[in-house]
Amino acid sequence: MKLYSYSSCSTCRRAINWLENNDIAFELIDLLNSPPSKEMLISACELYGNRKYLLNTSGAAYRSIGSNVVKKMTDNELFEQLLVEPRLIKRPFLCISSNCYLIGFKEEKWIEKLL
Repeated sequence: MKLYSYSSCSTCRRAINWLENNDIAFELIDLLNSPPSKEMLISACELYGNRKYLLNTSGAAYRSIGSNVVKKMTDNELFEQLLVEPRLIKRPFLCISSNCYLIGFKEEKWIEKLL
């Protein structure tokens, strides 16, 4: 499993602690230096059924672009923008397999998928 995380993100730190406390092995990847691939983002979007689940809408990067601009982007434009500005990606972003992702940290969802 690969956990894409941002060191300043308290939600990411909670997810890391949860994984460690439950003895779940993972590879920690800095989201800003190595964001998930475009293919992973597309796959996660298809799994969740809506691209809004990929977006960190409470972050400064999202607010600086503006929700109206993001809504007008094509899917391809959005995925490219997520790679250029990884702070737009909701975090933590956990890749369990090529067709299984957990985005954000909701403990009940993580328990369901990982325990």
